[in-house]
Amino acid sequence: MTPQLITPPRRSLADLGEVIGPERLRVLRATADDLRRRLAGRTVWQVNSTATGGGVAEMLQVLMGYLADAELPTHWLVVGGEPEFFEITKRLHNRLHGAASGPDLTEADATAYARATAINAAAVAELARPGDIVVLHDPQTAGMASGLADRGVTVIWRCHIGGDRRTPVTDEAWEFLRPHLRAAEAYVFSLPHYRPEFLPAERTVVIPPSIDPAAPKNADLDPATVEAVLRACGIFTGGPAGPARFTRRDGRPGEVTRTAKLLADELPSPDEPMLVQVSRWDRLKDMSGVLTAFAERVAPAGPGWLVLAGPQVDDVGDDPEGAQVYAECQAVWQSLPRASRRRTVLASLPLEDLDENAAMVNALQRHAAVVAQKSLAEGFGLTVAEAMWKCRPVVGSAVGGILDQLGDGRGVLVEPSDAAGFATAVRRLFDDPAEAARIGDAAHAFVHREYLGDRHLLRWADLLGRFL
Repeated sequence: MTPQLITPPRRSLADLGEVIGPERLRVLRATADDLRRRLAGRTVWQVNSTATGGGVAEMLQVLMGYLADAELPTHWLVVGGEPEFFEITKRLHNRLHGAASGPDLTEADATAYARATAINAAAVAELARPGDIVVLHDPQTAGMASGLADRGVTVIWRCHIGGDRRTPVTDEAWEFLRPHLRAAEAYVFSLPHYRPEFLPAERTVVIPPSIDPAAPKNADLDPATVEAVLRACGIFTGGPAGPARFTRRDGRPGEVTRTAKLLADELPSPDEPMLVQVSRWDRLKDMSGVLTAFAERVAPAGPGWLVLAGPQVDDVGDDPEGAQVYAECQAVWQSLPRASRRRTVLASLPLEDLDENAAMVNALQRHAAVVAQKSLAEGFGLTVAEAMWKCRPVVGSAVGGILDQLGDGRGVLVEPSDAAGFATAVRRLFDDPAEAARIGDAAHAFVHREYLGDRHLLRWADLLGRFL
């Protein structure tokens, strides 16, 4: 299968500089100039398994856009596979998070995985030259490491996921991947404790992901535009009260014209407080748990609505579980008491236009009185940082990267299994706007300091410089 070359719109470093300030921009430009000189004709390739849906694809859209503006020689390739391959890698994904799903991994699975990744490695090797650097993302690409290294390519494996504890389930997944990882020169994780013990610490670095403040998902939207977008995509009752306009990644004007696929008895009006969770339809995001906790504990105690939003399940090619999880959420929704169900909405957002999808997410998070991320396990949790950037108070599970983001009063942390604690935190923030605003302001300041694109790029430049 021929890899797909993805060319995201260029992202302006100058625009980023308006947010991070002139000194941070000066350091970023100087670092990019030095890295370009040291690459001396070599190319850096980013390789993953999907261009749309999920945090990794979104992060690469931003990262590649900034690298293009810095005139660094980088390309992004998306590799594919048969449904059997993605079914195996989904089980790997869940197990690395500590959640068993589907049958155990077998020798036949190992053979099928090795065969698919060898084909992809050979295809990428047709494009990459000896001396180039290839960054492989997540379990879908780990098996490509040895095939590329044999052709003189420097391989870095970037893992965005992991579990907070080592268990027999996580050990099974790591043992499956272990033979394929030996050929990598370096390993990158979002959190230090995600590194398995068999990977050498001296060749491992920690690089948290970042958000792009100028992207359609995070750019400022005034309240009138927020309302117009949510009316245009169908989440608010009534037609658009004004133009649902936004700015695309390439700077052109855009407008929300597509509608979300909604499951709802009724729809909220703009003046009602809203709890929002935006995630893939993934069991580890516990969308059904958010739905149940809201219906049983939040809605009976006062006003407020819940919107659970995710991508339309047919549009995420590397996640065969999405349709199953959405169907499970439908069944839970249909079983709720009418009084609570009428204040809950399941929204599947279209992905045909990524910028338009991002504007919908932006409007949802900006309108939210509270944002939830009730994950059972989490790699980093980029949707948390996105909501924090918008000064929203987040109630999140005390797992993975959510711990680092929401600690020290920057949000509210609850145990993943504590539905009562989750509901109490949401209700308290609904009822205390002053406390919600205080948390939101602290959250925004933290993201500005730690999780914007320049920090991300500088960490990568430091790593790449080790091989030049």
